[in-house]
Amino acid sequence: MSLQECIDYTLANNLQVKNKELEYHSSKAKVGEFLSLGYPQISGNVDFAYNYIIPTTFIQDFVSPAVYGVLFTENVIPSKPLPPAEFFPVQFGTKYTGRMTLDFTQMVFDGSFFVGLKASQTYTELSRKDLIKSKTDAVTAIKKAYYSVMVNKERLALVEKNLGRLDSLLRDTKSMYENGFVEKIDVNRIQVQFNNIKVALQNAAFGLKVSMDLLKFQMGMSIEEKLDVSDDLNTLKFQVLADDFKEGFEYEDRIEYSVLMTNHDLVGIDIKNTKVQYMPKIDLYGNYGGSYGTSGFNNLFAFGENWFELGTLGVRMSIPIFDGMQKSYMIKQKKFKLEQVENSMELLKNQIDMEKEQASSTFNTSLENLRAQQENMALAEEVYRVTKIKYEQGVGANIEVIDADASYKEAQTNYYSALYDALIATVDMEKAYGKLGITE
Repeated sequence: MSLQECIDYTLANNLQVKNKELEYHSSKAKVGEFLSLGYPQISGNVDFAYNYIIPTTFIQDFVSPAVYGVLFTENVIPSKPLPPAEFFPVQFGTKYTGRMTLDFTQMVFDGSFFVGLKASQTYTELSRKDLIKSKTDAVTAIKKAYYSVMVNKERLALVEKNLGRLDSLLRDTKSMYENGFVEKIDVNRIQVQFNNIKVALQNAAFGLKVSMDLLKFQMGMSIEEKLDVSDDLNTLKFQVLADDFKEGFEYEDRIEYSVLMTNHDLVGIDIKNTKVQYMPKIDLYGNYGGSYGTSGFNNLFAFGENWFELGTLGVRMSIPIFDGMQKSYMIKQKKFKLEQVENSMELLKNQIDMEKEQASSTFNTSLENLRAQQENMALAEEVYRVTKIKYEQGVGANIEVIDADASYKEAQTNYYSALYDALIATVDMEKAYGKLGITE
């Protein structure tokens, strides 16, 4: 797989990225949930009750005064003060009662709704940026892991080549020893080098496996799956300069700063939401239905006889008058939070400036070191080639060949270390200047 294919695979399979994508989709659904509060809210209610004990109410005796009044007026009985009115218990109601209604409410005005809708949309934008940040971190890790595999793969091939070269030299030296041209110590010196290179081969193979497993892990791929990197180190070019990254840079290019900007917007919206809670809220409401009452269960569903319609339409206005200064203190707290976010933005700017400066210095230094180590490796290879020819022609010493071989291998090691450092420095430059190319 090429680097780009590994990146595409990662963005589709990395579990951390997947979780951020789910969070983003959830935030979009949250907007719909909040928007639904502005639509009519309709519900049905059904209530059936069996009043096995009918409630008793005490009613003042209103009959006796009326009767006495008539009798007094008609002179049936002599007029005299009435005795104190008495109360007597009366049961109102039926054994079976019920009510069926269709209720609705419709928000007419609520400042918090419109501000909250804006907040939910801004939160969706924040989730989108969090997703981009997660993808940016994943791509950064994948690039570094992929470059590590490429370098370790090349190192392994180089050690295998060195092993073959030393094996050939060892066999030639043994042949020369058998013919009396060199001493036993010359053979032993090369044998030591040969044994060391075999250990180095094992270490290189292990290093490649570890870096490959790390790459699979970062991609979200099973460790057991087969993976082979197809990009070639020889095709990499380091012609880009640090100034090329700096061109047209804005702090918003860094996703971390962009996230803070959205957080700043959210806190501002939160302050506005608290302020609009001083405004009244207006709702329409209404219901339509029927109620019934009967003394017998058999007539329970005789809708025509025992059911009576009911209906209500109304407007409700809720006016906040005094809350003990609660909202005022809430606004103060949120303004302090807004200042904290602004301070964090300024702090992040300083951090970004420092990261850019460090990344630029490291990038330039790593490129200079890479060029120097590449030249050293070419020189060491030439020294080894000439030394080996002189040794084979009998005008050079065995120890010179061994020293030249050691210098050549050291130059190779230094070169690949410098190459890896240059690759990592390039990724760090891309991240520091927000040039990784992740926009969605």
